[in-house]
Amino acid sequence: MPNLVHVTYDQTGKSKSTNAFGMREMQEKAYEGRTAQYLLLKAPPASGKSRALMFIALDKLQHQGIKKVIVAVPEKSIGASFGTTELKKYGFFSDWNPNPKYNLCTPGEEKSKVTAFLNFLDSEEQILICTHATLRFAFDGLDVKKLDDTLVTIDEFHHVSAEGDNILGQVLKSIMANSSAHIVAMTGSYFRGDSVPVLMPEDEAKFTKVTYTYYQQLNGYEFLKSLGIGYHFYTGRYFKKNPETGISALAEILDENQKTIIHIPSVNSAESSKLKHDEVDHIIDVLGTIEYQDEITGVIHIKSHKTGNILKVADLVQDNPKSRDKISGYLREVKSTDDIDIVIALGMAKEGFDWPYCQHALTIGYRGSLTEIIQIIGRATRDSNNKSHAQFTNLIAQPDAQDDDVKLSVNNMLKAITASLLMEQVLAPNFKFNLKKDEDDEDDTDDETTIKIRGFKLPTSQRAKDIIDTDINDLKAKLLQNPQMLKAMPGNVEPEVINTVLIPKIIREIYPDLSDEDVEAVRQYVVVDSVLKNSTIEEQGDKKFIRMAGSFVNIDDIHIDLIDQINPFQKAFEILSKSVTTQVLKLIDEHIQSTKFEMTDDEAILLWPKIKEWVKNNNGEQPNIQAFDHKEKRMAEALVFLRELKRKKALANG
Repeated sequence: MPNLVHVTYDQTGKSKSTNAFGMREMQEKAYEGRTAQYLLLKAPPASGKSRALMFIALDKLQHQGIKKVIVAVPEKSIGASFGTTELKKYGFFSDWNPNPKYNLCTPGEEKSKVTAFLNFLDSEEQILICTHATLRFAFDGLDVKKLDDTLVTIDEFHHVSAEGDNILGQVLKSIMANSSAHIVAMTGSYFRGDSVPVLMPEDEAKFTKVTYTYYQQLNGYEFLKSLGIGYHFYTGRYFKKNPETGISALAEILDENQKTIIHIPSVNSAESSKLKHDEVDHIIDVLGTIEYQDEITGVIHIKSHKTGNILKVADLVQDNPKSRDKISGYLREVKSTDDIDIVIALGMAKEGFDWPYCQHALTIGYRGSLTEIIQIIGRATRDSNNKSHAQFTNLIAQPDAQDDDVKLSVNNMLKAITASLLMEQVLAPNFKFNLKKDEDDEDDTDDETTIKIRGFKLPTSQRAKDIIDTDINDLKAKLLQNPQMLKAMPGNVEPEVINTVLIPKIIREIYPDLSDEDVEAVRQYVVVDSVLKNSTIEEQGDKKFIRMAGSFVNIDDIHIDLIDQINPFQKAFEILSKSVTTQVLKLIDEHIQSTKFEMTDDEAILLWPKIKEWVKNNNGEQPNIQAFDHKEKRMAEALVFLRELKRKKALANG
């Protein structure tokens, strides 16, 4: 199956170059927001968030009256990112020197770490590093006023939730309400994969946001030129040989010449055999035969079936903590492409796992969380001189009509494709949009990344402007995960219905405080941005044209009405239809038909001109509600709906 997403980058080197203070582009941007009491930093993996925090924290300690800094990370291994770091020799005014005594991301029981945390607050020390868990436990019974004049940093901030039983969320809310503490929240992904927000809108509004996009990061690399996101579907078990081909689905796509992280399915998923150690053995069998396992490092040496070469494999699935710590420690010290070839993991090797040489992130089984997918992709998108291309492949079980969970399988497949649609939006270059008034309209403030659109509505409130400036990808994630949207995207609903009925309805649910005018402005921006990022811009002579869906339009003639006629998400499903069997497509179709969303007044009214055109083009024949064509069927349903609406109005007036 071809990649659903393939993005190329300019290798400008900009995201890796440093200024006079030793700051990379993202870090410099984050440092500009250093005086904010509450700062939310959204930046992709490998952009240097940990060092950005060091710059900000040291400035707060030296120049802003902050007395202490607490850094909370989701798991112990990530604590190493905040260890002693030289900064002065690169031009900054101070080094980052935490006392090892107060690095609590070490082995040991939680009770002693909580004691150390409380001792730190009464000590002269300035920096403490701990896990989210230690922060939660220490907060229980703590007088929150003790955090006055303290900077609390929460790394991987998407672990926080506004849900009532999320303790970390409660801790954050209490700190904001009851102390003068400063907060820096950092995340490589603000997509949660569920409908619960990270923060309630009134709390989120208190944060100054700094956003550094995936595109800015990857476009500014030195070596990485392209990124591909693809899907491969299989039947049965991914490690079992296909009777027709004689090889397993895994063997088909596992290239031993690529430095690869393999994430096996969650043991609770349908794709899992429930025997995780057996699955690791199967993967090893696909690769070759074990020669030996190094007792000191834990690295498994395997002789390849294909080439006879020795492959170095790390098994992070094992349960023995000592063995796992041994191989994890080895991976943290990897300095060469010769040190490891393949990493096999289950829950590890995601957040904070740094293996720059990784070229291929191979994930087996559906992942319900967009956060998890983005974190996994981030493992392969480090810049390194051993690769010009990074690849993410999701190996997914395709629906089987005999399976009791066929609806679940279809949903999982659709959601996986949706994740790729979102990633395509995140990874593409950003445009700016403005209203095109007339032929004489020339605005010197616009640059070459600004596209002017006739009929385009601009936001009026600061709230709407902030959503467009900093939250557009988060909004797209929520739109794409909406159950109604999922049913509409494959093309069975008119694009205008998706763009002008369904999207604004969801925006109102997410942002109930927006006026109708600003809902429309945000809607237009989301639709235009999504359509254009799914299009290609071509130059012919001195003119630019946009090729979007079936249209090829002069960039100077774009109108919002034209864009509203395009389903921005259909391309992925067209590729999918060419890559799976007719039977699988039939299952997907049946599932969508059985769960379609209800007709609304807005959709029926919008479809009325199309119904009249249909009747005219079909010699007076009305659309058939039993039709195989989805759009004809939907028009017939709209006709029934409108007749019923007319009947009810007549009764009411009569």
